[in-house]
Amino acid sequence: MDTDKNPAPGVSTAMESREDTDSFIKVKSKKSQKRKREQDGVGMDTEEPVTTKRPHFPPISGDKLKGSDEMRKVAVPPHRYTPLKENWMKIFTPIVENLQLQVRFNLKTRNVEIKTCKETQDISSLTKATDFVKAFVLGFQVEDALALIRLDELFLESFDITDVKPLKGDHLSRAIGRIAGKGGKTKFTIENVTKTRIVLADTKVHILGSFQNIKMARTAICNLILGSPPSKVYGNIRVVASRAAERF
Repeated sequence: MDTDKNPAPGVSTAMESREDTDSFIKVKSKKSQKRKREQDGVGMDTEEPVTTKRPHFPPISGDKLKGSDEMRKVAVPPHRYTPLKENWMKIFTPIVENLQLQVRFNLKTRNVEIKTCKETQDISSLTKATDFVKAFVLGFQVEDALALIRLDELFLESFDITDVKPLKGDHLSRAIGRIAGKGGKTKFTIENVTKTRIVLADTKVHILGSFQNIKMARTAICNLILGSPPSKVYGNIRVVASRAAERF
């Protein structure tokens, strides 16, 4: 009969529902997984870290450190030829006598050439001498630039006024005037308060001093370029300088 061949509709739906339940896999909740991890972590034995010995290297002799002779060149612009000629002995003496280096002015290339020799003991002497000559070429006095040889914590920083604010024409001239002040009064005040040395060369500003002092002087000069009145800048510098003095 036809009734025997075709199964009942209720039975077929029950079979389909069983197959669907078998195809689904139960997913464990995140909470149960987290608990299991914590339990495993508690059960684990914590091993002591293995102490490794630091490698010990014997000090290298001075002859191996020196290697071949090195040379640095510092280009001299035309407007610094005369001051270099007048102060040559003041520049020559500390480089040769104190740092045990060789120095000469090449007339063809217009460069000051500094070279190491057998008598050179410290490797950093060449860098110190180069910074010293660079500072003089940028416009600093020999006495101020000499501090770069004597002290290790002094640096040179240069930036352009137009890097702070793109000024042109009279606006640029007024910004330079605000930095210098009447008769250089503003520049001298910033130098004395921040214990730095500042050189204004056209649109370039060169600062010589320690890292923290350069930061204070640079902030003051940038405020002047942006248009702050000098009286306000003086007050801000003195506050920052007094805080720095209290810290140290």
